[in-house]
Amino acid sequence: MDKTKPALIEAAPFTPSESAAVYRAIRERRDMRHFCGGQVDTDVLQRLLCAAHHAPSVGYMQPWRFIRIQNHDTRVRLHALVEAERIQTARALGQRESEFMQLKVQGILEAAEVLVVALVDGRERHVFGRRTMPEMDLASAACAIQNLWLAARVEGLGMGWVSLFEPAELAALLGLPEGASPVAVLCLGPVEGYYAEPMLAQQHWAQCEALSGLVFDDTWGEASALFAHQATSSQAKGED
Repeated sequence: MDKTKPALIEAAPFTPSESAAVYRAIRERRDMRHFCGGQVDTDVLQRLLCAAHHAPSVGYMQPWRFIRIQNHDTRVRLHALVEAERIQTARALGQRESEFMQLKVQGILEAAEVLVVALVDGRERHVFGRRTMPEMDLASAACAIQNLWLAARVEGLGMGWVSLFEPAELAALLGLPEGASPVAVLCLGPVEGYYAEPMLAQQHWAQCEALSGLVFDDTWGEASALFAHQATSSQAKGED
């Protein structure tokens, strides 16, 4: 048996309905900030975490650890850490401080589930793919979070990624071992509905950039031929 050749399954495309469902989940995924309390059934939560655990990871390191926050007092303390950092972030924004302060972070108290994603210290054991790119453990964890996000949309649940916290303080609160660090606080649970477009876009905080300006051919800044027909079409219609 040739051990250098991996086992394979058929490389067949999904059916049109299956493909539409995948692309819909990607298109309708939202970073949610408003939740309705309630609960997430155990089997659903297990499916979501399983989806996260199926994410790719460099060197198969699987650096993610999920801490489920069930204690109310811990949630309150976690919310306080986030609120403290939200204030510091607002002050750092200068002229946009008051605008930023209108963006509340209440999901930690309102969501059915709160999960903290932490990275384990695997820098000595997992060298593959990281000799020149040591941050690939974080990239791997981000893939797991995205998997969970898409699966939550499939299940009709909302999820928000909170990154406003001081890592050392959160690590101390949760008793993380030396070398481990928290990278995300995830709020998960039932929502009234999904934002029709990203909340930051609705509130005119930021807008999505056109993909055509973010894809280059061969060298930086060289507009990709992939979108040349779109530019030609827009010019013909007199669009900016």
